[in-house]
Amino acid sequence: MKGYRVAIVGATGLVGQEFIKVLEERNFPMNSIHLLASDRSAGKKLFVTHKEIEVKETVPESFKGIDIALFSAGAEVSRYFSPIAAQSGAVVIDNSAAFRMMPEVPLVVPEVNPEDIKWHKGIIANPNCATIQMVVVLYPLHKVNPIKRIIVDSYQSVSGTGSAAVEELTTQAKQVLEGQSAIPHVYPHQIAFNVLPEIDVFLDNGYTKEEWKLVEETRKIMHADDIAISATCVRVPVFTGHSEAIHVEFSRPMSPDDARRILAQAPGVKVLDDPTISLYPQPWSAAGTDEVFVGRIRYDASHPNGLTMWVVADNLRKGAALNAVQIAEEMIKRGWIFPGG
Repeated sequence: MKGYRVAIVGATGLVGQEFIKVLEERNFPMNSIHLLASDRSAGKKLFVTHKEIEVKETVPESFKGIDIALFSAGAEVSRYFSPIAAQSGAVVIDNSAAFRMMPEVPLVVPEVNPEDIKWHKGIIANPNCATIQMVVVLYPLHKVNPIKRIIVDSYQSVSGTGSAAVEELTTQAKQVLEGQSAIPHVYPHQIAFNVLPEIDVFLDNGYTKEEWKLVEETRKIMHADDIAISATCVRVPVFTGHSEAIHVEFSRPMSPDDARRILAQAPGVKVLDDPTISLYPQPWSAAGTDEVFVGRIRYDASHPNGLTMWVVADNLRKGAALNAVQIAEEMIKRGWIFPGG
């Protein structure tokens, strides 16, 4: 099969690096790969499929002759360059929040709504990391027993903020263990040995932007505008892997065993659920993996139609790079994109 000409925008960032890993590991059919970043990172060299490739500055001409452009360089960069890339003939898969809630832009998780890819107009949005892992687990259950309400509390790793946050946690942990004061730069407070119930900015309704993304994106992806959703998103001192405590109210009762059976057959999901041997998902072991892990599935003691569960995934992989690459793979599989335009 003839390969695709791929560009990665934001290639030197955490998700950009993960794009490269995922493309290599999955033997994505590439004819060429172009690594793009800001002028600060231009000139750096990265290895892709055992070849050294120089990172170039992202400019409007960067997208000529590109088939698929994977973006992870922030909303501002995406807003400016994604339309240019699309006009140049590339299909853009954008990891930022820039286009997610635009009605004309599909917001896609391949295990949930692959058909939405078909109506793209050059740009496809990759959802928020916390949203992706939640819908991968909830959608198979929703198809069997429609969901009425979701309460979700997320415990999100620092890699979701970027490499500076990872460095900050490392530095602060050392400082605290050595009895020094930890000065925050990336976050408003110390993150080492602490938790911060503040991800992104606060909105007028008292929720943060991250919490509201979970509400709006879940409804759009699952085509379920009537699901009631409330979220609290917390930053925790974990390097990689987001965790979520999810409380779901269904239209009618569902047993934990039925939920486990459905989820054991669901694409992209792995059930780890045996309290007798302390088996449940953990971010430490989910890091570097592709699945969304679910455990602690039990009756919600507060509601006859409710279940409660614990969901964990690698936020850089399924929460970002892997999901974007899976979107591209889905387009190829369904004959919705061809090399050379």
